[in-house]
Amino acid sequence: MSNDVRYCERISYLFLKFILIGYSTIFWLIGGFILAIGIYAEVERQRYKTLEGVFLAPAIILIVLGIVMFIVSFIGVLSSLRDNLLLLKVFLYTLTICLILELLGGILALAFRNQTVHLLNKNIRKGMVNYYDDLDFKNIMDFVQRKFKCCGGTEYLDWQVNMYHNCSAPGPLACGVPYTCCVGLQPQVVANTLCGHQVLEKQRLDLQKVIHVRGCTDAIFIWFMDNYKIMAGLLLGILLPQFFGVIISWLYITRVEDAISEFGHYQDGLLEGEGPQPKEPSRLGALCQCLPEFD
Repeated sequence: MSNDVRYCERISYLFLKFILIGYSTIFWLIGGFILAIGIYAEVERQRYKTLEGVFLAPAIILIVLGIVMFIVSFIGVLSSLRDNLLLLKVFLYTLTICLILELLGGILALAFRNQTVHLLNKNIRKGMVNYYDDLDFKNIMDFVQRKFKCCGGTEYLDWQVNMYHNCSAPGPLACGVPYTCCVGLQPQVVANTLCGHQVLEKQRLDLQKVIHVRGCTDAIFIWFMDNYKIMAGLLLGILLPQFFGVIISWLYITRVEDAISEFGHYQDGLLEGEGPQPKEPSRLGALCQCLPEFD
């Protein structure tokens, strides 16, 4: 029975090792890919002198995300290859902290919904000030206004913060909104870029057939509520892989610690039947004793 237990422990060790190596390698490559895209986007952003605000710069977000994923996943790859207990624990604790922070962030965002919406609208208005000088924000805002049929952050009147759309500004854009706010935009059709001319000085009820008067913040939240299944799937797709990584790394650390407690040090060959035999089965070994005996 002792040999059966040791054989079971050996199989469990190899299984956990290869799973952890594969898991870490996949996210290491993904992190490197995201980092490369972020660096390329940041180079282009600096080249064309687009958005200066870090909060709204997609390139900065991609670079930070890519660096975190690359470093954490590299620690996971290295620790699982070398069976380094210290690095394994660093990998486990880092994953756990990231998972907890994401959960706390989501809970706090829901609990303080009004403050979250206010912060979001505040940053949207900051981006709207430099709408024509920031290619990144302009593309994002145009996509959102088309996709969600909305205009501005809180409402269409937010466009007054832009120096070109303010009613006191000279030029044809004064007191208007970008054409992506207009009702009836058709794909593959050249849009009338002045369809939102002089709408900021008109009443909301007079603009129902001209532009989308509701703000994009409310439109996005309504879309989230209407498509809660998609959002739940997306949330699980983000959290479950991290939770899986936490479980696998914890099990692997348990296996390595068992070997250290049994033999006083860790040596892979001891799992093959070399060296002194442990007096009592480890935690995984005790589990194996409950299984049917091997032929």
